[in-house]
Amino acid sequence: MQHAGMTNADSIAVPAIVDAVIRSRRSVRAFLPTAVPRAVVEELLDVARTAPSNSNTQPWFVHVLAGEPRRRLCEALLRSHEADALPPSTHFPAELPADCASRQAEFGVRYYAALGIDRADAAARGRQSGRNFAFFDAPVGLIFTIDRSLTRHSWADFGMFVQTLMIAARARGLDTCPQVSFVRHEPVIAQLLQLPPGRTVVCGMSLGYADPDAAVNELGMPRAAVGEFTVFRGF
Repeated sequence: MQHAGMTNADSIAVPAIVDAVIRSRRSVRAFLPTAVPRAVVEELLDVARTAPSNSNTQPWFVHVLAGEPRRRLCEALLRSHEADALPPSTHFPAELPADCASRQAEFGVRYYAALGIDRADAAARGRQSGRNFAFFDAPVGLIFTIDRSLTRHSWADFGMFVQTLMIAARARGLDTCPQVSFVRHEPVIAQLLQLPPGRTVVCGMSLGYADPDAAVNELGMPRAAVGEFTVFRGF
């Protein structure tokens, strides 16, 4: 469909550009120290806030950290990670569905191979997990929170908000890594960021410019073909 004010050339070029931006998004786990101005982050959030939500409830809230506040949070999170005293968070059910489990296993193989870490080396894997809490050296860290009384449907809305933010970042040459690992350390985050009662952590995110020389940024994880997860009816 051609929108008002769009030429025929635009109607061909725009989808290709949008598709290229979306396909170029990747989870980056090694960043350059190059600063990201506050104005740019505000611009990303201004785009992300247009994401859809059930009855326009807009259930998202974001803490953006750079400089000294980011450093303090990172230090506290790393101490908590090293102490390993908090209950483990459950990102998945006790038994993943077989198709999901096989993809998770393949990710682990590729991820640790790119880092040169033997998967049997628990100490090295622990140190790498700790890199999450330094935001993988990205200059900007984000913590996303939601009212804990909201249901999974609002969490789905939050996912669309986060995805919109990541695509807006890619369109500007920035990279991201959404990180659920922050959830385990919610008590630390709640104290440092003075979260109001009733709010819970959805995830964190690293934001910055990818290190082009880091092998871990080139995992190239495969995706299932459309026919593997779609049933068409009436076509």
